[in-house]
Amino acid sequence: KFGVFPFQSSCDKDVIRNILSVLTDLLSLGTGRRIHYVISKGGSEALLQALTTTAQTEPPDHSTLLPLLRLLARVGQRDRKFGLKVQKAEATDIILSLARRNLGHHLHFIHCLWVLRVCASNVTTGTTLGINGAMELLFKVITPYSKRHIRTVSLFSLFSESNSRRAVKRGYLGGLLRLYQDWHHNDVSNNYIYIRRGLLLCLKHITNIQLGRETFLGSQGMEILFTSVQDCLSSKNLDPIINTVTQILRKCYPKESLPVATVRSSYFFPLPGNAKAEPPCEGSEGKWLKGGYESDGEEEAEKDLDDEGVDSKEEDYDLETDVNKLRSRPVLDRPEEELGQYEAMCLELSHNFQELESESEEEKSLEDWAESLPFTPSYFIPNATSVKHPNYRWRNQSVTEMGPDPGEKDFEVPLQSWTKKEECRWDATEEKRDTVEAAQDAGSCEEEDPARSHAPTLRPLPKEAAWYKKMFYPEHEASINPSPGGRMESSDTVTNLLEKHQGDIPFHSPRFYIARAKCAKSIPDYKDLAFPDFWGHQPPPCSKPMVERKYGIQRDKVLDDVRRLIQPDNVIGRTVFDLDEASHSSPGVPGCLTFFSKFESGNLRKAIQVREFEYDLILNADVNSNQHHQWFYFEVRDMKLAVPYRFNIINCEKFNSQFNYGMQLVMYSVKEALQGRPCWLRAGHDICYYKNHYCCSAASGGGMRGKCYYTLTFSITFPHKDDVCYLAYHYPYTYSTMMSHLDILEQNRNPKKVYWRQQTLCQTLGGNPCPLLTITAMPDSKKRDDLEQFYNRPYVFLMARVHPGESNASWVMKGTLEFLVSSDPIADLLRKCFIFKVVPMLNPDGVINGNHRCSLSGDDLNRQWLTPSSQLHPTIYHTKGLLYYLRSIGRAPLVFCDYHGHSQKKNVFLYGCSIKETLWQAGCMVDTAVITEDVGYRTLPKILDKVAPAFVMNSCSFLVEKSRESTARVVVWKEMGVLRSYTMESTYCGCSHGVYKVSKSFK
Repeated sequence: KFGVFPFQSSCDKDVIRNILSVLTDLLSLGTGRRIHYVISKGGSEALLQALTTTAQTEPPDHSTLLPLLRLLARVGQRDRKFGLKVQKAEATDIILSLARRNLGHHLHFIHCLWVLRVCASNVTTGTTLGINGAMELLFKVITPYSKRHIRTVSLFSLFSESNSRRAVKRGYLGGLLRLYQDWHHNDVSNNYIYIRRGLLLCLKHITNIQLGRETFLGSQGMEILFTSVQDCLSSKNLDPIINTVTQILRKCYPKESLPVATVRSSYFFPLPGNAKAEPPCEGSEGKWLKGGYESDGEEEAEKDLDDEGVDSKEEDYDLETDVNKLRSRPVLDRPEEELGQYEAMCLELSHNFQELESESEEEKSLEDWAESLPFTPSYFIPNATSVKHPNYRWRNQSVTEMGPDPGEKDFEVPLQSWTKKEECRWDATEEKRDTVEAAQDAGSCEEEDPARSHAPTLRPLPKEAAWYKKMFYPEHEASINPSPGGRMESSDTVTNLLEKHQGDIPFHSPRFYIARAKCAKSIPDYKDLAFPDFWGHQPPPCSKPMVERKYGIQRDKVLDDVRRLIQPDNVIGRTVFDLDEASHSSPGVPGCLTFFSKFESGNLRKAIQVREFEYDLILNADVNSNQHHQWFYFEVRDMKLAVPYRFNIINCEKFNSQFNYGMQLVMYSVKEALQGRPCWLRAGHDICYYKNHYCCSAASGGGMRGKCYYTLTFSITFPHKDDVCYLAYHYPYTYSTMMSHLDILEQNRNPKKVYWRQQTLCQTLGGNPCPLLTITAMPDSKKRDDLEQFYNRPYVFLMARVHPGESNASWVMKGTLEFLVSSDPIADLLRKCFIFKVVPMLNPDGVINGNHRCSLSGDDLNRQWLTPSSQLHPTIYHTKGLLYYLRSIGRAPLVFCDYHGHSQKKNVFLYGCSIKETLWQAGCMVDTAVITEDVGYRTLPKILDKVAPAFVMNSCSFLVEKSRESTARVVVWKEMGVLRSYTMESTYCGCSHGVYKVSKSFK
């Protein structure tokens, strides 16, 4: 403070030089705190004033100017308002003038460049510099390769974005490309990497604007940089150049529309009533484009593309800070009289258990037990028509008490038709019963829809004739002649396969699966069964570490994409599979893979052969939508042995993916399965996920424009020649798998210990039943105390798979159900303590039709809980109605948990709801005397953190965001008053800690 004052007012050159020397010594040591202190005391203004005064002297006093310029450069880097101060002191022209006058004096000129570089960091000052001739000065200094000017790199930073347009209009871009070529060709020893990179940074700034990119392309910039970077790939020291070139090439790659007629789904479903399937409204598109689009489950928005663990402060702005909105507000979104229909879904509360006899009674068979339950011949299934009927109460009673009403035949499903009569003991003999008998177990689907009486057929197996003979007829290899093409008739194949099946896959039966798959209703009316779903699979033989990412793999893939642009003659461009235009597909072309995806949960819209062993793949959007491309599941055949095939899924939408952090897709080999190794295995190498050059045009997007896509690229070497393999985003779990699994669970439970009731919550839009389960323990006896304990057990409400692409949620639910009906002592204790209401699959239609996120209405069902429509969102409407009913009778669930999958984070964790934590995080003052809260919402996560190795308490969040107000977790917490209302997120990838940790470091 005492040194700056005389410095500003003194005319004594010795005094000024001494003060500059002292300031230089002080500011060259220690941290930036000293510089900030000088700035706070007006140091920048004093230095600029001194520069103005000194520069006007003739001849210039360089002994004062040089230390003054050095100090200005150092202080200016820390002063956020330095550019404005330069303008206010009118020092811009002075600094430029000094630079021009010292073009021939290298040391003096460099000092001027240091200050100009700092000035150019301010947009306004940089623009002023450009107007006053900084561009011309730049090209006087930047010369072709010369060892004299190796330090002129300091000037390159003058190419700020504000001057890019001026540089393009004056023709400097072509000159920069020529200069870069010259330095690249002559710097054979790589001594001047920073000069070459400086030139590239100038190009990078210029190509930030559309005019710059267009001029760059017209000047053959893509070809020049692509050719030059090939010489650098072998040296890791040249990474700064390679990375900068890659960034420029990605940015300047001409934008293209996807090679499809429209990005809307290939499948269309007419919606009931006045609802119409239309493109997303402008508001939702705007949200998508701004990066606010919701990701899987209740994932946090992906703010950082390079760091999966970065938390953004911007998320705090989404927090709900209105205490009134955070408080529980039990309200109904429907007339109270409608809740009576859900009484039929809580029959356990009125069950009289007359079948319970003394302990000496002989054990009853499952058939006797099923018949002894007080089931009505049929029961009422809620749907849009029933809840609107003016005489609902009377009509409901007529069904439950007096039998079915003839006028309601369309809404009745015989309960016994969904209940298996045969007991499954996992006996090999029992497993080989006739397929027709298994199909009869689900015969109700034929009664409801005679047009669907055909049996689904299995996809053809590998076509190699000799392989068939060896597999199925080893004793008659010479006498068996398969049908043309090496394939047997489908019925013969299924019969032979069922005889071969070992029955050693727990909780799976191919016969049960066929029976259930026959009943599943899909928009394309699937006629084929995917082999993995039919045959089943065993756990992998061993755990596999996450794949280690190869160094530089992403830039290599980007350069391959650029090669397509500049060498188009090497691109085949043959469509080999197309859902939209079957006639345009060319399967069976020699040397070409064959694709297929028209089976349950399948998703692949188009496959284009790019090179001999490379294919671009396009995923189908969710039904009645033009977005949500992430889930894939398809069949590929006719591959060669020991050849790496590259696949590029080019229309992914998420900003980042676990595929960048060690995740692999899964693959199932039919040949491996038939040789006794039926497994979904993690597969793929050279995997990466990055933004590509495809975008959504307004014409193809139905009004949505500007959306960018991402590429998931991976390579696979298939284990067998001419195999049939299935590739999927995650382990598939279809609707038919779930239904057959429920059948098997019901028949394998101990009926004397496990109370099990399977009902239909409602029919989906597509006409598929949505199952509702009730699981608890049978009362110990008919004694009053035991029955009272049974009736008064608190409820736990579990549900899963509201988002079809989150198949991991179904696998977690599968394990939950198997445990709940098991003989494990803890499971037995849980059954005795609670009544479990379970909706194992909230979005059957989306799962069946291969959607990633939505239902047939094109809506994300987990954003419809505030005001669900009985017509468009029946599963949400009736699940919420059941929860309303439980609350209305004083039996609101103790715990509510919605199972999801998370594509961005590892491990398993919970999202819950807390008023105080939300307000604290948002920085609001919390009056604990006014705002009280039971901290019991943390109990379950803490228990899981202790007993579940995959669970991580630190990943849990109990914040309530405005953007999540319509999710199940928040609505059940607010409207039902359920304190322990959670979303449980399970990773697609793996665990980063504990016994399941399998991660590796990435280079």
